[in-house]
Amino acid sequence: MKIYKLFLAGIFVMLLSVNLFAQDKEMTKEEWQNEINRLTERKVALTTELNSLKTEIANLKKMNADLKSYDSCIDELYAMLGAKKADVDNFRKQLADLTSKIDGQVAPKADRQAELDAMKKNKISALPEFFDKVHNQLQRKLDAWVEAPKEINYTVVKNDNLWNIAKKKEHYANPFAWPVIYKSNRDQIKNPDLIFPKQIFKIPFLTEEEKSKYDKIRRNYKPAPPTQTQTPAAVKEESKPAATPAPAVKKVK
Repeated sequence: MKIYKLFLAGIFVMLLSVNLFAQDKEMTKEEWQNEINRLTERKVALTTELNSLKTEIANLKKMNADLKSYDSCIDELYAMLGAKKADVDNFRKQLADLTSKIDGQVAPKADRQAELDAMKKNKISALPEFFDKVHNQLQRKLDAWVEAPKEINYTVVKNDNLWNIAKKKEHYANPFAWPVIYKSNRDQIKNPDLIFPKQIFKIPFLTEEEKSKYDKIRRNYKPAPPTQTQTPAAVKEESKPAATPAPAVKKVK
């Protein structure tokens, strides 16, 4: 409809221009005929252009009618990958979880790399929404992640015992975690009550599960009430839990 209006406006302008031209200057018959011929040719050209535009509009309407909906196109794309919308939604959630772990450097790094490798192998990672993040961005973050050592070494000094070694802030800050040191050094510790100066023990870092376990033991521990004959010092020694026996406080020589 708009095109028709523009076309009629063009014809009106041409006729108006002829009338103004005729009023401005007296035209000879030959000049008048030449102007009429020019405008007629112009009309034919505009009519041809109008018909061409009508044809293009008809073709566009047909193409629009043949176009599939956005949802249908997305479903076809997912089908090419052998996936459904629920699979893609689940992949998106897994990616968000993994991104959070990598950004927070939740150890161990090897586990995060394994999770990322599994996502790379998933065909869904080829979708534009995921490709760069899965195959480039997260891998760069993992490559830049310098993981702390899994354990440190500690040299035993005079008056040490496993309870106090575990209690050190640079180790576990929790004496109840002493069994971890014992189990990690069974090749040197035959009896947890007996350790010796200059022995070098491995102090492994606690996993989140181990931290939770020993923190719970410490929170739940309730020392037995002292007897009237116990001195404060004796009470302190007796307060070590029977459920998690600490090594005897024998000072190493």
